[in-house]
Amino acid sequence: MSQSGDMIENVLDSIKHPTDVAKLDADQMKQLAAELRERIISTVSQNGGHLAPSLGVVELTLAMLSVFDPEKDKFIWDVGHQAYAWKLLTGRRDEFSTLRQFNGVSGFPKMSESPYDHFGVGHSSTSISAAAGMAMARDLSGDDHDVIAVIGDGSMTAGLAFEGLNQAGHQGRRLLVILNDNEMSISKNVGALSLFLSRNLSSRWVRRMKRDVETWLKSVPGIGEEMLNYAKRSEHSLKSFFTPGMLFEAFRFNYVGPVDGHDVRNLAKVMEMARKLDEPVLLHVLTKKGKGYEPAEHNPTYFHGVGKFELETGEACKFVDSDSLPSYTEVFGNTLCTLAEKDERIIAITAAMPEGTGVGTFSRRFPDRFVDVGICEQHAVTFAAGLAAQGYRPVVAIYSTFLQRSYDQIVHDVCLQNLPVTFCLDRGGLVGEDGPTHHGSFDLSYLRHIPNLTIIAPKDEAELQDAMKTAINSNGPVAIRYPRGIGSGACLKSEPDSLEIGVGEVLKQGSSVAVVAVGSRVHPALAVANEIENETGKAVTVFNARFVKPLDVDKLVELASTHEKLLLLEENTIAGGFSSAVLEALADRTCLGGVTVKRLGLPDSFVPHGTQKQLRKLVGIDKQSIRNALLELLA
Repeated sequence: MSQSGDMIENVLDSIKHPTDVAKLDADQMKQLAAELRERIISTVSQNGGHLAPSLGVVELTLAMLSVFDPEKDKFIWDVGHQAYAWKLLTGRRDEFSTLRQFNGVSGFPKMSESPYDHFGVGHSSTSISAAAGMAMARDLSGDDHDVIAVIGDGSMTAGLAFEGLNQAGHQGRRLLVILNDNEMSISKNVGALSLFLSRNLSSRWVRRMKRDVETWLKSVPGIGEEMLNYAKRSEHSLKSFFTPGMLFEAFRFNYVGPVDGHDVRNLAKVMEMARKLDEPVLLHVLTKKGKGYEPAEHNPTYFHGVGKFELETGEACKFVDSDSLPSYTEVFGNTLCTLAEKDERIIAITAAMPEGTGVGTFSRRFPDRFVDVGICEQHAVTFAAGLAAQGYRPVVAIYSTFLQRSYDQIVHDVCLQNLPVTFCLDRGGLVGEDGPTHHGSFDLSYLRHIPNLTIIAPKDEAELQDAMKTAINSNGPVAIRYPRGIGSGACLKSEPDSLEIGVGEVLKQGSSVAVVAVGSRVHPALAVANEIENETGKAVTVFNARFVKPLDVDKLVELASTHEKLLLLEENTIAGGFSSAVLEALADRTCLGGVTVKRLGLPDSFVPHGTQKQLRKLVGIDKQSIRNALLELLA
């Protein structure tokens, strides 16, 4: 490392250890921030990823590494969208070009990837609870290190974040929560005054003086206790009037801020002060999402999670297959609008992802019938139950992996009362580069055993349209599960049809071997069956189950009775999933005695990140795997 004041040709490449950051002077810090942004932008333009969040916390990351010791202190990034600079500075610089690629660097903090990733994340609002647990573990073990949780203002909308605040404030252990606020606009004058008040009300000598004054007031005969209470109320009122800290003070956190999140020197000073307080501290930091890349600054929502894009313009890279076919998400959104034009009972609900789930167009066309509840999946489900109880037809659009967070509400508030709520589970199955925290691997398993719930897994985008109309017209709860990405190119309908509940369809008739498939695996199975028949002359039956619950049991019994072998296909964990349901149904009818059954689905393990094509091959549910399984059964 060069002496202070000497410019380094490439500061980032000179960082051999995370503690090297603390040795840099102000000019080197500024240069390093620019180099980090350049590396993040160039990599994400090629690999896709969460660009805007990571660009916004570069200086914050540098300040933390300047003040705290990454060898002993514990850092927890909420969600992890913003951790790219952290990865670059904690030993993954040389591999960063593999970000989100198969066998490459994960897009999220991951404990198995690095000793500097102290807690694995991917879903929001977990950081404060985890940090509170780590702080308690530290104190019980007699250790002496800092615990730092970094949480965004969006994640602070979730109940779990406030549950964590409540517990941490109650325990009163040394803990720093950094609120990364990239949405709230606070003027410089108010911000400076707020920082002044927070700093002076929190500094060590003031806290000592406060204790001395409290002791003196308590000693005054007769009126001392009353005077002390008045003084405390006055202090809290003054501080709360000039700062947004009243809420956090109510949770017994010492509020500090707001602070400019792009001023490394000032951030470091405030963090040094905060770490000296032997109590929970909330540091409010203001940042600009997408900072340093003009397209991301102007459109942070688009660049929050983005695919490959042109570096110079920020325009998305065009792909031949995506130019001609709509995605399942788009088909869902357009169909929802079509149905809502004729049915005023339809209300669209999402949890902070209107564009990601496809309800953005609905929100603009029917603003009075659209609700974004924020990152509050549990509330979204019970809120929908309230609407349904009053005669409306709420449609809850949430990614499969995030709906897991509201399991009890689905059971207790919707299904137990048999309310007509439609759950539209986007990203069912393998999602790709976001990896195990985002794969929709478990929805068929965690939903199919709930009474009153109908589950539809359409084979293509046209059947998705029919499933939506079926669900809206149902008098009970329905879950529709569909994959990420484009469909098969099925001809879309101007007017969807209603499906007969619990009835599948035979797409191809064969003899000795039958494929029973659901959802995204139906068309690959049909294509393979046609190829094998053309090559060998052997016909394979292909049955689109369509409904995971209720199953078309009569048809399944018929297939088991008229075929020697069955191949069951799904893009869900086979543990308790669709194929398990089929086996249970056949066992109950004593139809498994003379039938050989093979199952293809997701393994009983967490699937890593990579492209959908790579991962389907890895777990053995791609076309070639289906082909191999069918040829084996035919042999």
